[in-house]
Amino acid sequence: MNLKQRFGQESSLLRLHYKENNLPSLMCQHIMNWFPYQPREYVAVCIGTDRSTGDALGPLTGMYFQTYKPRHIRVYGTIHEPVHAVNLEESLERIYKLHNNPFIIAIDACLGRSTSIGHIITEKKSLQPGTALNKTLPAVGDISITGVVNVSGFMEHSILQNTRLSVVMDMAKQVSGILEDIDDQLTYVRIPTVIQARKEKSNPEII
Repeated sequence: MNLKQRFGQESSLLRLHYKENNLPSLMCQHIMNWFPYQPREYVAVCIGTDRSTGDALGPLTGMYFQTYKPRHIRVYGTIHEPVHAVNLEESLERIYKLHNNPFIIAIDACLGRSTSIGHIITEKKSLQPGTALNKTLPAVGDISITGVVNVSGFMEHSILQNTRLSVVMDMAKQVSGILEDIDDQLTYVRIPTVIQARKEKSNPEII
């Protein structure tokens, strides 16, 4: 059964467990349907902090993805330079100042049901960071990737602090893999169309 049969090519949400085989490739195929046809400046905003194990998903993802040396996606938010609740608005102002009409992929950790722990969710909508901790922060992104790192409930700040680092690291590597595959796709995904257009222009059909 192919990806289209399982999830629907036009679906605005895709959810997979981080141990799913070929997760980066599957999610990349799905996400690329949401990208704008006309090229734009691409930005990944990896939200979170290294001061909390569960909330480190974003910064770890940013760190792993940055070591890949992406050619088309600019990374904001790493372990050494995190984007978090305190500096989020300032970071967004900087991004919109440096990038012309950027297409933003927002990455963050989240809490959910016990049966959802370990799932990576991508949606064709912006991310609302800080909801787990009842913080009001600006929405981020054209599309979002979130990882369910632990169960929601009471004392959610404490829950994030007591999340297993090994799981968060493994999930971050998978999310980085998604971004890596997207970056690779951006090198050639629209080239066939361009080539075809050039061929049609140079060899017009004779009627």
